[in-house]
Amino acid sequence: MDENPPAFPARTVAWVMAAVALVLTLVGVLVQIRIPAEWQPDPPLAPDFGVALTFPLTGAFLASQRPRLSTAWLICVGGLLGSANVAFTALMFHWASQGDMGAASTARAIQLTCWAVSGLLLAVIVPLYSPTGTLPSRGWRVVVAAGAVATLAEVVLGLLRPDPDPAGYPWPTVIHNPLQVRGLVPYYGTAWDVLQYVIQVCVVAALASLVLRLRHADPVTRRQIAWPLSVFAVYVALYLLGPAMWLPATLWTAVIPFAILFAALRYRLYGIDTVISRTFVTAGLLGMISAVYFGVGAVSSLAVSGYHQVAGLAAALFAGGFFQPLRRALQRVVDRALYGRVGDPALLAERLTQEVRRADPADALASVVTVVREGLAVAGVAVEITDGRPRYVESGHVGPSPREVPLVWHGEPVGRLLVGPPGARRFAAAHDERVLATLLPYVADVAHAVRMAADLQRSRERILAAREEERRRLRRDLHDGLGQTLGAMAMTINMARISLAKSPAAADDLLRDLRVGIDAVAGDIRELVYGLRPPALDDLGLAEAVRALTEETLPAGTDGVEDVTVRVDGELAGLPAAVEVAVYRIVQEALNNVRRHARAARVKVLVTRGPAGDGGELRVTVADDGVGPPALLRAGVGMSSMRERAAELGGSCVVTAPETGGTVVEARFPLTA
Repeated sequence: MDENPPAFPARTVAWVMAAVALVLTLVGVLVQIRIPAEWQPDPPLAPDFGVALTFPLTGAFLASQRPRLSTAWLICVGGLLGSANVAFTALMFHWASQGDMGAASTARAIQLTCWAVSGLLLAVIVPLYSPTGTLPSRGWRVVVAAGAVATLAEVVLGLLRPDPDPAGYPWPTVIHNPLQVRGLVPYYGTAWDVLQYVIQVCVVAALASLVLRLRHADPVTRRQIAWPLSVFAVYVALYLLGPAMWLPATLWTAVIPFAILFAALRYRLYGIDTVISRTFVTAGLLGMISAVYFGVGAVSSLAVSGYHQVAGLAAALFAGGFFQPLRRALQRVVDRALYGRVGDPALLAERLTQEVRRADPADALASVVTVVREGLAVAGVAVEITDGRPRYVESGHVGPSPREVPLVWHGEPVGRLLVGPPGARRFAAAHDERVLATLLPYVADVAHAVRMAADLQRSRERILAAREEERRRLRRDLHDGLGQTLGAMAMTINMARISLAKSPAAADDLLRDLRVGIDAVAGDIRELVYGLRPPALDDLGLAEAVRALTEETLPAGTDGVEDVTVRVDGELAGLPAAVEVAVYRIVQEALNNVRRHARAARVKVLVTRGPAGDGGELRVTVADDGVGPPALLRAGVGMSSMRERAAELGGSCVVTAPETGGTVVEARFPLTA
């Protein structure tokens, strides 16, 4: 196909042909309107009317844009001949009704030739040369030759037609044929039928050439071929059904050149698969729902004789009940037909389910991305997960400007899906939205699972790091502090033993120093134990330990504090040890923040155990009326420690600034039964 601007003579010739065709069509319509009723053509509108109305103009436009495209000139010539057929058919009956049989016979010869050649060009040769302007292969010349020979024989046989029997003639007087050959009377009908069958075979073969082009073409050419293939398929079906389908055949013929025009110029902008899909589904729904409606209505009328309202209501209810399941079934059928197994959203969802079951979240994500890419038939698909491990998984190549689709899991954004440009497929991806709507929940579930797995792994790493850090601290305290102290005490004992006999006074001093050292060791051991678990929890219980901690941290009159209230609601006995330690440490950190930063006059500590699940919920609140947190709150070590302690036990810890002023630290801990 030539992409260069059209040459001026070619454009002129094309539009002159279109103008002549338009004049001929107008003449034919005006003449036919004035023909007496007994001489009106039968049927009144042949498919050539559709040809005359649209083929010349679209052919001229296509020829002016692509002057070297042979299909454009075939459409121009075929449209002009179709218009001539319309004009001379009307003139033939007009002159015959006026008694001018010589002029009518001449018009019949011209009409016959234009009709036959126009049919050959538009029904056989145009499909063979669409949409590229060349034959699929040299072997298809046989079809062109067979159609041309059959058309020539058809014209010759029509010109030599014997005058028919007036008794069976549908018009008042037989239009005499001066070229008739009476010897053809016994053979004329059979020969004419044989030629019609040959031409029908050529028309079907031309349609088959488009099907073969579609199967072996690249994705771009497939999108081109889909337009003429769809319209020619419907036309061939109407053509084979015979003259009884004259009205839909006429209307559909007028659509054909637009499909060829789209295929040649604008095929990238229109989704033929959308048209096919919606047409198929709509037609199927209308047919099936109508059948169900009238069938149920008839059965109801027979069963409930005389109650037509009941029959109508029953039919409407049954038809409505069948609507949605039938629509889904038809949509799946057309998806399978247009896109194959990989394009069926239900099958893709089933594949995703199987992939997710076979592997852990990280490996499943890679499989899911591959399935989505195959289902959408795009060059690449990637998933980017917020705080995930891995954070980014790609199948194929999404390119520099991918389409971004957010992934949302139960209202929570978990990442985004990146869709690359379309790849090789049968048609343009008009069903992509259906595929995305079906697959996105699965992708979001896997992305959420990856995030949860990453959070679990990070939690394990933090626990391991904290455990190792605690072990290192204990080792350092035991080795550098307690170990050296015990070593020094052992040396003191040895020196006291040596001095005991010679200098009891010196031995007494050494033993006195040893006693002081033992007190220091005892204090160090208490500090170590206190670091593992506050002893007040075991000695006093959580409620009294919190009260004691509050009195110790914020004694009355400390830094302007006037009132400190501690209230405990509910039974705190039997709490898990980890929960007790977390509550104690969170209260301790919150009180330290009040003492250092709040400048508060009143502080309230509330520990409540209430029903929030099978085992209840423990809520800890530390509120003050101080200056409140800064406008830009940054989580320091203490705040992070409080949140992590709550999160480790499945709870939460938030710091808020109420409208009344001050700061509120609230931690919640779910309790199992």
